[in-house]
Amino acid sequence: MELDGLEQAEAISEEQLRQIMKLYGEDVWNYIYFLTKNSDQADELTQEVFIKCFYRIGTYRGISSLKTWLFTIARNTVFSYRKSRFFRSGLWGGMQPLPATAQHRKEAAAGQAVVARSAEMEYLGNRQVDEIWSMIMKLPDKLREVLVLDLKAELSVREIAGLIGISPGTVKSRLHRARHKIQDKLRRME
Repeated sequence: MELDGLEQAEAISEEQLRQIMKLYGEDVWNYIYFLTKNSDQADELTQEVFIKCFYRIGTYRGISSLKTWLFTIARNTVFSYRKSRFFRSGLWGGMQPLPATAQHRKEAAAGQAVVARSAEMEYLGNRQVDEIWSMIMKLPDKLREVLVLDLKAELSVREIAGLIGISPGTVKSRLHRARHKIQDKLRRME
C-alpha cells in the first residue's frame, strides 16, 4: 500500500491509516507524552490524533511533511485538551516513567540478543538517562517542546518553526538555551 498522493486524497482506507500509524505512531505518542508528561494521556490523545487524521485527510495538502502535519494535529489536540474541564479540574496525573525505547521493543519482539551489561552498569546507565529526561521535563514548556521536537522527533529547525508558528531564528535560540540549561545542570551533577 502506497502513501504517495495523500495530499490530493479526500479519504484514506483503514489499511492506509494503519500504515500511517505504524510509520508515525510512536513519534506522535512521544511528542504528546513530552507535552503532557503523562503516558495515559499520551495513549488517549494519540488515538484521537489518528482518528482526526482519518477523517481530515482531505485537509492535508502536502505543504509540510505528513509527519509535521500529524504533529500539528497532535499539538492542537493537546492544547485543546488542556482547555477542557478535565484539565482545569486537575485530573491530569504526575509524570510517569518513560516506556522502553522502540529499539528495545523491536529487539525483544524479534528475540534478538542484546549485549548484556552488568546489573550495575544497567542501573547506572538507566539512572543517568532518567535524570537527563527528568531535567528536560522540568524545562519551561517553550524550551522543552523545541528540544523534544529536535531530539526525539528529529524535525528540522524549519519544520519546528512551522509547527509551532515561530521563526527559525527563535527555534535556534530556544534550542540553544535548552541545551545550555541541561549542560549546566549536568556539570553541576559531576
